[in-house]
Amino acid sequence: MNKEQLIQYLKKQSFPEQIIKAFEKIKREDFVPENYKEHAYEDAPIPVGYGATTSQPYTIAFMLNLLELKKDKNQKILEIGSGSGYVLALLEEITKAKIYGVEIIKELAESSQEILKKYKNITIINKSGKNGLPENAPYDRILISAACQDLETARKLTSQLKDNGIIVASVKYSVFKIKKQNGKITTQEFPGFAFVPLQD
Repeated sequence: MNKEQLIQYLKKQSFPEQIIKAFEKIKREDFVPENYKEHAYEDAPIPVGYGATTSQPYTIAFMLNLLELKKDKNQKILEIGSGSGYVLALLEEITKAKIYGVEIIKELAESSQEILKKYKNITIINKSGKNGLPENAPYDRILISAACQDLETARKLTSQLKDNGIIVASVKYSVFKIKKQNGKITTQEFPGFAFVPLQD
């Protein structure tokens, strides 16, 4: 599959135009190792080293769609398990928000900082994301890209969420959408996914 074929495939899945345009603009090959560049536009996860992967494009688009993103530079967004930085770039392209990425693997944090150095509103922090990033909270959106062991790990991060904020989290083999509205928490589950586990 080449880039054009991937874009056509994502269009057929009826993802919003802002998400499609971000996939068109951001070069996935910039975020994968040299020996995987020819596979950059296959709808499959790609290893990025150190036991980590960048998720398949369909899964990324699905999770971005659940976040209900909008263009607003006054927003703050946190991604936990930011890996090679590909999703951070997509988030920035869609929202122009202030974006924080937390990545526990030092080498990935450093390489993604290098790849994304021209993005002034993306900050990548090398630490465990299990407890979120309370020092910069509250956030409008939180994306957990590595699989939590249980839903409670994701739900406890609602304390770092603004009202009307959304967490989209991978938990074992499901994606969860957790919404905070008037202090109430609602949860939806979308099963049928696979992710690399969140490391402590």
